[in-house]
Amino acid sequence: MANLRRSLVINFFSSSSAALVQFLVSVLLARMLTPSEIGVFSMTVVFVTIAHMFRDFGVATYIQREPELTPEKIRSALGILYATSWSLAVGLFALSAPLGDFFNEPGIVPVMRVLALGFIVIPFGSLTHSMLLRELAADKQAVVTAAGTIAYCASCLILAALDFGTMSLAWANLINICTCALAYIPFRPKGMPWIPSRRGWGRVINFGVGQLLTNCIDAANGSIAELVLGKLGSARHVGLFSRANSTVSIFSYLAGTTVTYGALTYLSQAHHRGESLVPTLRRAVTLLTGIGWPALALTAVFGRDLVLALYGPTWLDSVPAILPLCIAACFYLLFQYTPSALASIGRPYLGAIPQSATLVMRITLGVLLFDGTLVSFGWAVCLATMCVVPVMLYLQYHYLQFKPSALFASVMPSLAVAVCCTVIGEALHLVLPESLPAMARLLLAFPFVLGTWYGALRLISHPLVNELHLLAGSARLRLSRFGRAS
Repeated sequence: MANLRRSLVINFFSSSSAALVQFLVSVLLARMLTPSEIGVFSMTVVFVTIAHMFRDFGVATYIQREPELTPEKIRSALGILYATSWSLAVGLFALSAPLGDFFNEPGIVPVMRVLALGFIVIPFGSLTHSMLLRELAADKQAVVTAAGTIAYCASCLILAALDFGTMSLAWANLINICTCALAYIPFRPKGMPWIPSRRGWGRVINFGVGQLLTNCIDAANGSIAELVLGKLGSARHVGLFSRANSTVSIFSYLAGTTVTYGALTYLSQAHHRGESLVPTLRRAVTLLTGIGWPALALTAVFGRDLVLALYGPTWLDSVPAILPLCIAACFYLLFQYTPSALASIGRPYLGAIPQSATLVMRITLGVLLFDGTLVSFGWAVCLATMCVVPVMLYLQYHYLQFKPSALFASVMPSLAVAVCCTVIGEALHLVLPESLPAMARLLLAFPFVLGTWYGALRLISHPLVNELHLLAGSARLRLSRFGRAS
């Protein structure tokens, strides 16, 4: 547990810093690229994201969950990665022209072809990444994250300034992949084989198929807006919806990968020891919603100010979609760890059931409710997410013995904190003069909402208070050591 806590602290500062820098770059790009240019890239990334699920083929999950890894098992996993990644690179390159014709967006073709090149390079670093995650070696991963982030951000801004348009995002993505692959080389575990093998694929594939199905449908769910809007609406709709999603995801940007870091590894180890996963899941959901729900509530309240301050008036048409997306995100946080828990007990395919239902509902409601406005599609996404809640509750109860009553009891303190933050946020939203610049309104509101959040946590005795104190103590200790070393 101590090792996990240390890794979480390192990962938090690493991933949060990287995500914050990337978010700031996206803010700058919003003023350098048009909604249509960003929309074209978002539409292309849909297919690339789905392809990434096939490329992994559940190998990462297998590496993290397998009780004992032998060199032969690692060689088998490496062989699968090479076979799937390089096959998908060829497939994406070949599909680029037909997809450009289907969406009547010729800009998709060159973007997809550049992104396809990344699939050739990815296998050289992805297995090392999974091995380091299995060992909770967050310090080594932090170095790779920093290298990739610097490479991506610098190349993205330089290329955008040189009027590469949509292609600046594509080339920056490829540069990031190449940089990370090189940065992983010094951190390869000792004795880790380089040569892939075709033997033993069956064991990896048997586990990977279930995880693959879940991951693919999850990726499709996250990108279905771009597909449906790209067909029913236009690239501008896609760009605006993407920006609304980015605003709602500010919490995710700040939290980085810490939210799920080591979850599968930790849950798998607990399961192998014969322990119940319910106490861990209850605490994890309580802590996550204690931060996430107030953040999402305040995002909905100050959505217009956030868009104006971060992206400028060009993106104001994205604001109406923020509220329904925030509500959908609140429901999503309830089941953040359910797929990892199902995979840890050897049933990764079960995660595909709610994801499939969500995908069908999003497509159906998106087509039925879309009236040409962004807000109508936002509510379609929200309603689709809410419709699948009963399915998730059943899976948690039947396979993990996590009762709905226990889940609701776990999040009630977080709900109380979120309500307090919403009330104060709405009051500040009304009191602060509209004549003030959006950034000024946000800066003036920030200390009040932060104080309200912390005060509500203390008043309700939320379990998050202890974690915050431990995190603050760890940070002070590290700063003190750094100061003495300096």
